[in-house]
Amino acid sequence: MAKGLPLPFDPIEEAARQWAKHWDGVPQMRAVTSLMRVQQLVIAELDRILEPHELTFARYEALVLLHFSRRGALPLGKMGERLQVHPTSITSIMRRLEASGYVRREPHPEDGRAVLAHLTDSGRDVVQAATRDLVTADFGLAALDESQLAAVTDLLRPVRRAAGDFR
Repeated sequence: MAKGLPLPFDPIEEAARQWAKHWDGVPQMRAVTSLMRVQQLVIAELDRILEPHELTFARYEALVLLHFSRRGALPLGKMGERLQVHPTSITSIMRRLEASGYVRREPHPEDGRAVLAHLTDSGRDVVQAATRDLVTADFGLAALDESQLAAVTDLLRPVRRAAGDFR
């Protein structure tokens, strides 16, 4: 949606009002629509913050995962699992990061079928700079205070657990 003047009403509340005339599940529809809209807003803000670093949030997450690894390298399959993305997506992310000089891909020395991604010095530098920018911008969530941030995390944990994200 183009950034313009705010609507004179909450479109999600209006959708809920209309929904209630036809179907059940108003609280669920209202909650999921709110979640999806906030996701759009936050991803757009994160990508705007990361654009000067030639990163998207997905690529940033991959760099952070490599940064956190003991050796600065992980097999692509393990990265896909930890980032909870499809193998095709992790391959695409790695290609873009390699083209930017932030990672180097090479065959796994012990598993001929696997590929290792290594964080380069340039990748370490960009993850540090990008993280500073994200922290300064409160990861796009400056409208929430610390107790609200904790409440959001706690509120969404059962949904993630039920989906099988963790035990």
